[in-house]
Amino acid sequence: MNKQRVVILGSNSFVISNFLKEIEKDYNVIKINRKKINFLKSNTKIKVKKIIKKNDIIVFAAAIAPVKNFDMLNKNLDICINIYESLKDLKIRYFINIGSDAVYKDSLKRINENSETTPSNLHGFMHLMREKILSQLSCKKCFIRSTLVYGDEDPHNSYGPNSFLRLAQKKNDLNLFGKGEELRDHIFVNDIGKILKLILKKKIIGIVNLVSGKEKSFYTIAKKICKTYKVGLNFNKRNGPMPHRGIRIFSNKKVKKIMNSFNFTEVIEWIDGRGIMK
Repeated sequence: MNKQRVVILGSNSFVISNFLKEIEKDYNVIKINRKKINFLKSNTKIKVKKIIKKNDIIVFAAAIAPVKNFDMLNKNLDICINIYESLKDLKIRYFINIGSDAVYKDSLKRINENSETTPSNLHGFMHLMREKILSQLSCKKCFIRSTLVYGDEDPHNSYGPNSFLRLAQKKNDLNLFGKGEELRDHIFVNDIGKILKLILKKKIIGIVNLVSGKEKSFYTIAKKICKTYKVGLNFNKRNGPMPHRGIRIFSNKKVKKIMNSFNFTEVIEWIDGRGIMK
């Protein structure tokens, strides 16, 4: 019996890196990255149509992120439009879009899948616009909204667990903005792999927030790393207001319902069990 084909558009994405490992035994995974198809070019439609077959499952993760300016915004929307135009007339079995929790309005309460989507930055606006474009596809669809992701081989090295650990492993002191008091949800890339695998298997429809529901302050994370690697911790004065009003916390009820019994990896556990990060 032939395995179900799963076409990955944007296969170099860090967010889905473990997901690809999780599904490669059970599915026929076709990986498409920028080297194979430049999704920004006008010939994207022709190239994608040559690859996609009837009843394929599509996972769309291609993006230039994080979005920091209007040029990046426009490029990301162009990528999405090209993919939409490539797929709109094809008979696709199932479609998963990899997005971001940045689409949500800042809130002091726990955010869930029904919370207001009023992005506070270009990155969130990009993801929201892409969702609206792709929602016009006629197949079954799942829109993933992931919170901050940590784990090996993260290419972004943004403020948080990944960059803190890399610095400490090189015996550099850590620097926090303000007192590091902002509360954030973080999710382990390997947990994402397991969750997406089950979402794919169950063909979940609608919006799913990939969140742990277990927030930690940047200070708590940095303090643990400093203690583990015996490096210093500095506090720097902020230039401007605290992002997200200092809090970005989520309800994980929907993802826990999908997963049944599932223990999310704690950031602190990951720090304790880490070797040398690349």
